[in-house]
This record gives sequence, C-alpha cells and structure tokens, in this order.
Amino acid sequence: MQDLKALSEAVISGDAKAAREITEKALADGVDPLALVNDHMVPAMSEVGRRYECNEYFVPELLISARAMKASLELIRPLLIAGGREPVGRVAIGTVKGDLHDIGKNLVAAMLEGGGFEVIDLGVNVSPEQFVAAVKEKNAHVVAMSALLTTTMPSMKNTIEALKTAGIRNQVKVLIGGAPITQRYADEIGADGFSENAPGAVTLVKKALGKA
Repeated sequence: MQDLKALSEAVISGDAKAAREITEKALADGVDPLALVNDHMVPAMSEVGRRYECNEYFVPELLISARAMKASLELIRPLLIAGGREPVGRVAIGTVKGDLHDIGKNLVAAMLEGGGFEVIDLGVNVSPEQFVAAVKEKNAHVVAMSALLTTTMPSMKNTIEALKTAGIRNQVKVLIGGAPITQRYADEIGADGFSENAPGAVTLVKKALGKA
C-alpha cells in the first residue's frame, strides 16, 4: 500500500499529475474514495488555505493546488455518486448578472469541491432567475454570489429578493464575496454571510450549514 501522505503533498504543491496518479493507484488498491477526500484532500486544501492567509501562498499557488485537487476529484466523484454518498452540501455558485469576472469564483468553487461539497457552477453573468432555478431544480443548500464590479453589486440584492418572491429564501443560505463586497453590504441586503477570500468562503459555507 502506497503512502497516501504523498497525495496531500501533491495537492499542497500543486502537482496535478502526481495527485491523479496517486489517486488512481489508491483506488485500484481498494482505498475508500471518501477516505481519500476526508483524510487527505480536505486537510491538504485546509493547509493551502492556511498558507494563503499567512501570506506564504498567493492566488497562483491557490489555483494550481485547486487544479491538483480537481485532478483527483475527477476520479473520485463518480465513485462517490455510484456509491450513493451524499455530499457535505450543495452550493450554487456564480458571478452575478452583468459581471464576467470568474477567477475568484472559480477558486472558491474548486476549494469547496475539495472540502467535500457538491458545486453547481452557474458560471458568469448569472441572473437572479438562474440562482432561483438552481435552488429549486438542484436542491442547492447555499447560494454563493461573487461580484468584482461595484456596478453589478445590486444584482446580489435582486437575487435575494427573487428568492423571497419564489418563496424559497428560508431554504437556503446566501453568501456573497468579491473585491468591493463588505460585511456592511452583506448586512444591508440581508445576506447570511460574507468572505474576503476563497479559504474563508469554505469556512463560511461550513459554518452556515452547521458543518464547522
């Protein structure tokens, strides 16, 4: 049996090829796919987040670590689904209507996947109606919205209002983030939380769902 610490190291260092190869061999050896996620990949991404918060890592390092983690998840996810394993939670994430920036959104999505969440990535320029549909059709537990432009921030409020109109606001937690977003704005529009960065977003989602 191989030393699975190497999987954590591959994710932390951003070695996607090694991460995939180690995962492939571990699965062939009969290692529980959920154990690979919970015991190795989640702790690895937590360490990546810690390094980011301590300014040891920056956005490029976060992105390559997330890419390595996704290389492993591509092999693991189908097995978890086939085995009927439930994700920690479902998060519908997107950059709001009028905004086409996606680096921050992609980073949060990747780190959420690494944290065991099922991510419904709605992409960019996402309308309030699309977020509502994701909650209704995909049974999302969390709506996560990103905005980089101050001019698109009102779409976050519009989405919350659309969730209320649809009668499903109480079914989901609404979390927001992005360069111009503040806790004050989150409070003002009635969001359930705000995060300044991707690692913080993962912690925020877990707390919102009572998983922290």
